[in-house]
Amino acid sequence: MIIAIASGKGGTGKTTFAVNLAYTLAHCEKTVRLLDCDVEEPNDHLFVKPDFTEEKPVAVLRPVWNKEKCTGCGKCANACKYNAIAVVKKKVLIFNELCHSCGVCSFVCPEKALTEQECVIGTVQASPFNKPFFFAHGLLNIGEALAPKVVNSVKKHIDPDVINILDASPGTSCSVVQTIDGADVAILVTEPTPFGLNDLKLAVGLCFKMRVPTGILINRSDGKDAIITEYAESVDVPIVGRIPFKREYAETYSAGNILVNWHEELKNKLIDIYDNICALKCTSVPDVQTEEGFNISEGNISDLSMGKASSFKEITVISGKGGTGKTTVLASFAMLARNKILADNDVDAADLHILLPPLIIKGQDFTGGQKAVIDSPKCAVCGKCANVCHYNAIALDGPANDVVEKTYMVNNFKCEGCGFCLIVCPAGAVDMKDNISGRWYISNTKSGAMVHARLGIAEENSGRLVTQVRNRAQELAKELRQGLILADGPPGTGCPVIASISGTNLVVIVTEPTVSGVHDMERVFKLTEHFDVPALVIINKADLNTEQAFRIEAMAIQHKSRVIARIPFDRSVNDALMEGKTVIEHCKGNAEEAIRAAWVEIEKELNVKP
Repeated sequence: MIIAIASGKGGTGKTTFAVNLAYTLAHCEKTVRLLDCDVEEPNDHLFVKPDFTEEKPVAVLRPVWNKEKCTGCGKCANACKYNAIAVVKKKVLIFNELCHSCGVCSFVCPEKALTEQECVIGTVQASPFNKPFFFAHGLLNIGEALAPKVVNSVKKHIDPDVINILDASPGTSCSVVQTIDGADVAILVTEPTPFGLNDLKLAVGLCFKMRVPTGILINRSDGKDAIITEYAESVDVPIVGRIPFKREYAETYSAGNILVNWHEELKNKLIDIYDNICALKCTSVPDVQTEEGFNISEGNISDLSMGKASSFKEITVISGKGGTGKTTVLASFAMLARNKILADNDVDAADLHILLPPLIIKGQDFTGGQKAVIDSPKCAVCGKCANVCHYNAIALDGPANDVVEKTYMVNNFKCEGCGFCLIVCPAGAVDMKDNISGRWYISNTKSGAMVHARLGIAEENSGRLVTQVRNRAQELAKELRQGLILADGPPGTGCPVIASISGTNLVVIVTEPTVSGVHDMERVFKLTEHFDVPALVIINKADLNTEQAFRIEAMAIQHKSRVIARIPFDRSVNDALMEGKTVIEHCKGNAEEAIRAAWVEIEKELNVKP
């Protein structure tokens, strides 16, 4: 059995559930394999503590330029769909961060001045003799964007004769699609908050689209789960179990300990949950629900507030892992800052609109690229398209035509729109169609103008949509003469994060004092250093584990940064979220004071006038 553990947003307890389920089943004498497919920020090993004895690099083919052969004709740049190649004064420039390793450029080069060579983008480590279960994970190199390639390599360790638990990355991006593909069941871990519900809807839509039987696990359940249970009933998705909200669980997790080894009562809960998961296998999947959108309201750009700034600075709030409170902090900053534009760069699972309800002024479809389509009546079944496709997106499972019983067909989930199949098809059966993969908006909120977007479920090119949001925010800042852009970035270190922080003036890292929070912050620091962007740190729930908080402070100093605020663990913050309010609006207390103090430090750092 293959069980994919996913979540619409990070920080819901997905990893905690996956690890503890694996331990519980292994101690029930079941053969288990735990595979961590969250290759941007793998955390399972922090709890499993494996002794890795196998390590294999994950490589992709990338073009290498031979200037002696090149004539500077530019055919390679014209053929590249990802803007990864430019020809300047007959010199070929290759941008590896944008390259999708499709192979088109080397194929079209008439002088063979571009050749494909292996480039390592990550590693897969395995511990086959780990007790009490086999463990493996993948690690994407910092600055790389091709996470699905590493996920696919991790999944090569699946054993169809045992229980395979796959821990996916948060969200609905391409790496999550790669993880869920082929799973018998998908379990979506959520929490009973407006954020949890918003992102759960996206994750359910993804699983429906992929036709995978789906169940919901409510974590941090406090007996007030109606917000989730009502939705689950409306879409006919069963709730497989609930794990209660307890601070002692959070403290055990923060130290890197296995919950079921410290809290005996959880074992029976997890066994019952597993029985409910087994009952889901081979069940029918409901039809895909219509994706929710925003209604356009009457208004125009001229209705937005004008400032007097002649230039602007951009601050991006990110987190190595999801669920650290990144959006909560950014929304509070929005209430404190003046003369600013807001940008929600977390297009996979945008949440800022929950705390800052938008009045939509403008909405526009986003075409993130193209998808290949094969015209079955024209297909000669030569197989050339499938042979050249670097993504295994074409297979002989299309409808019949007048000549053959099966033709070739494109899998939209895997197609990245490179156009290689179009180039090689001798029958003219392939066409490239524009793919509307999302929608972006300009809105007015109680805290000023906001640019935000929503990536379509299971769609690619989240990095491009992030860039679109940033570009629109920058244009709006100039037009309205606002001196600041406050941006909510995505979690992780992959493509959308790279698109969010490159060229920004300051990164604010929101982390938690847990082993996973410290681990992921280290990777985020490496990313900010890679792009030469200064960073400051905020510790959320700082009193949860003082030892880990001290580690964060030491790490910040090591990376020439500093901690500017320590926000205490405060249930009133959760109360604010449940009411759809920012911490600044909802409550007076230590958490609110810490956020205000953090904003003062940011103003000093960038010399922003209050």
